[in-house]
Amino acid sequence: MKNENGIILLGLGPGNPNLLTRQAWDVLNSSKEIYLRTKQHPTVKGFPEGLKVFSFDELYEQEDDFSKVYERIIENVLELGRRPSGVVYAVPGHPFVAETTGPEIFRRATEEGIPVSVVEGISFIGPAFAALEEDPLPHTSIVDALELTIIHHPPFPPNVPALIVQVYSKTVAAEVKITLMAVYPDEHLVKLIHSAGTPDIKIETLPLFQIDQSERIGNLTSLFVPPLGENTSFEEFQELIAHLRAPEGCPWDREQDHQSLRSNIIEETFEALYAIDKDDPVLMQEEFGDLLLQVVLQSQIAAEYGEFTMADVLEQIHSKLVRRHPHVFGDVDLKDSEGVIKNWENVKAHEREENNDGAKGLLDGIPTAMPALTVADAYQKRAARVGFDWPEIEGVLEKIKEEIGELLESRSKTAQEEEFGDLLFALVNLARWKKIDPESSLRETNEKFLHRFSAIEDVARKRGIKLSDMTLEEMDEIWERSKRE
Repeated sequence: MKNENGIILLGLGPGNPNLLTRQAWDVLNSSKEIYLRTKQHPTVKGFPEGLKVFSFDELYEQEDDFSKVYERIIENVLELGRRPSGVVYAVPGHPFVAETTGPEIFRRATEEGIPVSVVEGISFIGPAFAALEEDPLPHTSIVDALELTIIHHPPFPPNVPALIVQVYSKTVAAEVKITLMAVYPDEHLVKLIHSAGTPDIKIETLPLFQIDQSERIGNLTSLFVPPLGENTSFEEFQELIAHLRAPEGCPWDREQDHQSLRSNIIEETFEALYAIDKDDPVLMQEEFGDLLLQVVLQSQIAAEYGEFTMADVLEQIHSKLVRRHPHVFGDVDLKDSEGVIKNWENVKAHEREENNDGAKGLLDGIPTAMPALTVADAYQKRAARVGFDWPEIEGVLEKIKEEIGELLESRSKTAQEEEFGDLLFALVNLARWKKIDPESSLRETNEKFLHRFSAIEDVARKRGIKLSDMTLEEMDEIWERSKRE
């Protein structure tokens, strides 16, 4: 099978020359020259004598970005493929499995009309799973280690195993483990697979935090990450909720709709806030789960109604966050959080114009069903972002004094209610200036009052008397003691 023109993409197999396909061996024997992505592959030692070998290894030294290396290789191979004699371009494993250059060369050559063919190779993935004595079905994620070095969270569900390829150095292993430890415990047992598909294959079992300490890491190293456990992925949770809503599921869950669950969302939100106020991680974990249940259940109902799916929800919020963070994902230069907030409002205003919501006000969209203190705080913060604010805190303090005076001077109940509301609004403004969450602050005060008044009740019970029989002085003494404690 002699290459007269065009491009032959050839797979060299996992590393053992004996695992070259018959077709690949015929191409090697009939060719005068071959171009390799890298010579750092054991199969090269088994090439036929007289075959002239070129490689692109020097490009890895010239570039500090793998994407630039691969782009230069692709351009070089395409240029060689335009020659009357064409080119044989060989890569480790299979040209289309865990290989960046092969598919892109094939695509561009096809578009350009350059003849291109593929000579199959045995991927290292098969020998790797054989050595692990694992079946990749029904679910195994196959991930490029280089992707994990530039992201902050694993891109695959933790309830399924993962094979991470191209862990070719200790530096890459260190970056990979940091990303994985965002989900997996430090002591999670994983397996490093060295030289899969060669006589030198070796498997190391060790805790995740130690993978970058292995002395065997090299060009043919991969990492196998066993599942974290059942019920640990978002996808499993979606399946659970869908099951509850299915005909064979729960009668109560099947009866629910968007409106019937409104009170549940409100209740779970406040329970989550309570856990946050308590600064209780165990309780927060539980309450965040209850709140997530409401989001997923509502999205499942919407999917059944044909309104939207969870994928739509995730895509929309993802796009919104990227769009509203041009200083992170774009070229906008913002120095501090104040600049971020102002730019956020500018982006939102632009979004309103694009959506033909130009008449929509700055304060529109703030849910009035929230607690009144929270709504007041949200109104004032948004207004302040466009400059509607006191220049100094003294103006806020004077406004509070003014509102107290007007409240004391009020005679009718209607006027008193109005002035009391104005006073609360002014106090919320003071909280904003002091960077205090008024709603959380009042909840904490309510909690303190509950604790201290409960102490008075406890003393009354122990003394066998009614609260109403205690003097104010006695109550105040217990109150102060509870306060000190």
